[in-house]
Amino acid sequence: MVNLLLAVIYMAFISLGLPDSLLGAAWPTMYGELSVPVSFAGGISMIISLGTIFSSLQSDRLTRRFGTGRVTAFSVLMTAAALFGFSLSRSYIALCLIAIPYGLGAGSVDASLNNYVALHYASRHMSWLHCMWGLGASMGPYFMGYALSSGAGWRMGYRYISIIQMVLTAILMLSLPLWSRQKGIQAPSSASAAEKPLSVREIVRIPGAIEIMAAFFCYCALESTTGLWASSYLVLSRGFSPETAASLASLFYVGITAGRAVSGFLTMRFSDTEMIRLGQCFMLLGALLVVIPAGFASSVVGFVVIGLGCAPVYPSIIHSTPAHFGVERSQAMIGVQMATAYIGGCIMPPVFGLLANGISVDLLPFFLLAILIIMIAMHESLVRKAR
Repeated sequence: MVNLLLAVIYMAFISLGLPDSLLGAAWPTMYGELSVPVSFAGGISMIISLGTIFSSLQSDRLTRRFGTGRVTAFSVLMTAAALFGFSLSRSYIALCLIAIPYGLGAGSVDASLNNYVALHYASRHMSWLHCMWGLGASMGPYFMGYALSSGAGWRMGYRYISIIQMVLTAILMLSLPLWSRQKGIQAPSSASAAEKPLSVREIVRIPGAIEIMAAFFCYCALESTTGLWASSYLVLSRGFSPETAASLASLFYVGITAGRAVSGFLTMRFSDTEMIRLGQCFMLLGALLVVIPAGFASSVVGFVVIGLGCAPVYPSIIHSTPAHFGVERSQAMIGVQMATAYIGGCIMPPVFGLLANGISVDLLPFFLLAILIIMIAMHESLVRKAR
């Protein structure tokens, strides 16, 4: 039964990644048909992110009341319905409205599932599950590409993913009895689960909470900024053609996905804290490789190494949360961590865009180094307080 539930959770993580890259893959076709400027993709993305942040902050309250299985199933159902709504939309305003349940569904399932895995499974599964998310995020554009190349259009691409999500919802509904039978690492007792959920003000007063929130903010800021601006850096700073830069910059995500597959094995030897430090060392090495004037290859290799460094950090921070803050507080803490992560991913890439526009895109590796230094300082402060 345990292995069956784990298989369901693996499928859920693949499903989590499937919709994440759809908008970027479809938007070059969508904006012309909708008669809006190309920049309007940011509006839809921002609405989704705001919904995700809000629902992440509510994950403690929802999970305590309904349980992880029900929250996951309903959240995936909400996402499936929103994706189907995208496939029926004929206007930009309609997409913006449907983006609200899209974001609300994504945040709850992400925080609840991550906490459940952190409580009940070994660290290797957290790494491999986030590798599955990367697999899903990589598969999404292929479904959209197939829909576009076959002449079915971007709406059918969204419908394909919606159907997959509906099938997963049915599987999750059938698996609900398995969630309550899970044994393993101690989960919150019924008494603690009945306690009043922690407010954000109460959470930030917990020793180490500010540090872990800042570290997570910095991590997602670094990952998102690299993912968005690596291609532009290779074109404007290193002289690559746009086509070549786009292909090479995608290796950053290959590094993350492959790194998480390998990290799962490394966690059998190293602790979560050691894995985070190892990832930070790789990110530092990668940023330095981008900086040094050692030819075109060093920049490309540098971005791949940054991706490898990113690989263990996110899952290891999540998995270490119950150990740092206690089982009873872990859901609330993970919800707030996810919210700050999304905020970092929303805010910092545009901030660098302003710097690149006003000064130079050459600042990218130095910007990443500054974020990394803050992340390291915050994580080490958390480790000291946890001791």
